[in-house]
Amino acid sequence: MASMTAKQLAEEYEKDVSKELFKYECLKDLDLFVLDNSIRESTVGQLRGHTIENKRDIFNEVTKCGFRHRIVASYNHQRRVDDGFVKELLAKGEDPEFLWAFSEVTEGISRKVPDQTSIPVGLLKMKEAGLRNVIFEIDLGNSTYNFEKFTVDDMCRLVEKWVKWVKTNLGSSSKVLVNFRDIPDVMPSQSKRVFHVVDFLARLNLLFGIMFEDQRGKSLPEECATWAKFIRKVMDSVNWKGHLLVHVHEKFGYMDATAIASLMAGANGIWASVCTEGASIGNASSCVTIINLVRLGNKKVLKMYNCSYLRKAAIRVTEITTGSPPHKNQPIFGTRATDFMFDLKPEEFDLASVFGEKAPVRITELASPQMILSRLSELFGKSTAFTLEIASKMKEMILEDLRSGRKEEYMSKVGLALLFDRSGGSLNEEMCDIIAADEAKNPYEKRLLEDIRQRWNEWDLLDAEHNDEKLQYDSFYNGFLAPYFSSLRCHDTKQALQAIDMDANGYVDWKEFLVYLKWAFRQYPDVEDANELLDVTFRKGLIPAMRDERILLKGIED
Repeated sequence: MASMTAKQLAEEYEKDVSKELFKYECLKDLDLFVLDNSIRESTVGQLRGHTIENKRDIFNEVTKCGFRHRIVASYNHQRRVDDGFVKELLAKGEDPEFLWAFSEVTEGISRKVPDQTSIPVGLLKMKEAGLRNVIFEIDLGNSTYNFEKFTVDDMCRLVEKWVKWVKTNLGSSSKVLVNFRDIPDVMPSQSKRVFHVVDFLARLNLLFGIMFEDQRGKSLPEECATWAKFIRKVMDSVNWKGHLLVHVHEKFGYMDATAIASLMAGANGIWASVCTEGASIGNASSCVTIINLVRLGNKKVLKMYNCSYLRKAAIRVTEITTGSPPHKNQPIFGTRATDFMFDLKPEEFDLASVFGEKAPVRITELASPQMILSRLSELFGKSTAFTLEIASKMKEMILEDLRSGRKEEYMSKVGLALLFDRSGGSLNEEMCDIIAADEAKNPYEKRLLEDIRQRWNEWDLLDAEHNDEKLQYDSFYNGFLAPYFSSLRCHDTKQALQAIDMDANGYVDWKEFLVYLKWAFRQYPDVEDANELLDVTFRKGLIPAMRDERILLKGIED
């Protein structure tokens, strides 16, 4: 067989890639149903659980996203925060029409046979609270039940019994979903059980829909997609138009691809948290899934949900849950997700514009002088000191840092300001004010800065003027510089004081010192205590700044 020409390969490639990409076309017309699980999912596996206030804040965030259907509780015999939270919601007039809660399908299991008589406590608590919509959790694996003693038909009858109980006791308008909780364990060898139960529920025609999940995130996208495809086949075979919702956890990096693949294959909705925090090492968030649909051309979700708020909600729910913002590299809602990386041209699908944000310019060794200049103006406003000449020197300083083994960040206000200063610029009072006003978001950083400020205040009491946000040179030397310089009058000490006294007023201002402290924490966030932060500040920040060309040229007279 003769070898293929480049033209033939190109033609074959174009056909193949068109065929592969055509699979995504179905997502453009998908009416995505979202069952929000932010209140429940985000707390699973966390070292600190959610308080009622946390749940209230999360509920408000997801409501702003336009998610009407929200899971608000998971009931068992213990009295949980959920109990009080639901009562508070309903007392304030929240419509129970769109609120959901989990319940087991059995009150207990003995010798791998479920209790088929007692009303599950979840249902009783829902009735007491005034909730209507139930998510029944069922298992079809041999690890849970002995299906020789308790058959699949028995499971069908048990589910039917409690579905009808719900309709009678929680209201005829109540909605029911059934979640196949252990589907990854069942499908490889007992898929007929799943199809049998789905067929029964579809013919029953009393359910709102069916849910399934990959609890441990171990399944490949094609596996989950095939589950969705064949479950939908069963539903279609009896002409049942119920919802099919997918939920995926993270383990090996497939979660978002798996959620999208399942939607392409037959699922029409997701049940997920708006952020990734959740069981295992996270879940495929509704924020990421929805924005991918937008990126692929789905305009329906733009009308159904407040897509411009999704990023803010995901960030806020992460902060409520963990006490910290999302990881900077988190897709869609991490701080780097909207950055300009190589130039200032927006991409074809511009995330920043979707969220109504201005994309920040990322300052790395790849940044051009124009990008550096743009970032300076963005953070500190327009200034005649910000020129292409100084930006070019800053670019050279970045490269020189890397060549000399100095690895730093230049994106933050303090990082860029010190780069500007080291490259021949002069930090003015306005820049220091902006950095000082930029409050520490990390609780640990805040505590360390408070410890150092307390030490500062103790030395301030020895000055002639107190509480003036300044220390005289001798007080600053005795309080902070003495471990690093032999005496107040030596040449090196004078250089250090001039480096930190940016306005050259003969004092060290707190906001001037704060520039270096904040820089030190940004560069070395794993410092153990305030003493180590000070050590890093002087050894890694202030002492190298003494070698600043500006200081060397200016000189200091003894």
